[in-house]
Amino acid sequence: MIGSRNMEKQIIIKLHKNFEDCSHEKNGVEFWYARELQELLGYDQWRNFESVIEKAKIACVNAKQKVSDHFADISKMVDIGSGAQKSITDTMLTRYACYLIAQNGDPRKDEIAFAMTYFAVQTRKQEVVEQRLAEWDRLRAREKLSFSEKTLSGILFERGVDGQGFARIRSKGDSALFGGHTTQEMKDRLGVPENRPLADFLPGVTIKAKDLANEITSFNVKKDQSLKGEMPITSEHVKNNQNMRDLLAKSGIFPDALPPGEDTKKLRRKLKSEDKKLPKSVKKLK
Repeated sequence: MIGSRNMEKQIIIKLHKNFEDCSHEKNGVEFWYARELQELLGYDQWRNFESVIEKAKIACVNAKQKVSDHFADISKMVDIGSGAQKSITDTMLTRYACYLIAQNGDPRKDEIAFAMTYFAVQTRKQEVVEQRLAEWDRLRAREKLSFSEKTLSGILFERGVDGQGFARIRSKGDSALFGGHTTQEMKDRLGVPENRPLADFLPGVTIKAKDLANEITSFNVKKDQSLKGEMPITSEHVKNNQNMRDLLAKSGIFPDALPPGEDTKKLRRKLKSEDKKLPKSVKKLK
């Protein structure tokens, strides 16, 4: 896991440099060319990227911003070999336009996740970008955990486990992951309000461990038709959470000893608020 984090950091450094190197300035306005942004965002074909640009323009209108302030269509000559040139279309993009393009891009691409953060933050210092990427990653992990819990609950219902039974199974899984500490004990340790889920205050690595344990339990229950009823499934889920704890422990990570993460509800509101300020902070194309 430590090696993986170092690799992620190196990827961020490389992407940060690439985006910085491709920025341009004209009359004091910072901008990017769409043809260059296409490559930065991992799109091989221009026609596919054009469709993303069009979606971004629609989003710009919906945000009550003038498209011409942030997207400027141009034509330019490019070399095609043997001294010949041809005219191609391109678009000058403000930082806000680039952000909208990233929002409407393929979310499976690592470059898209980076670009959304890079263009959203007011200052693009590398450490600020890294921090915001980590915050978005934690929010996505929390959403994925909610989905895996709902999926597991549905699978267990088909195997004769009702809502209360699922709650008990999930609690036993927590106890295995947190070294014998119950869900309530962990909430008390981390200062979680009584009416809030523990997962909203867990650090990202713990959220992902819980999610993977859910995924494994779901997979094994669907695969093994003999896993029916609360007790056998409880044993399966406890085993998977214990395996997650053992894996983390090999890297010196103990879920019950980690400090709480920022409340995900507050974090989501903060990030959305920052995004809304972006159009006002960006100089417009004239």
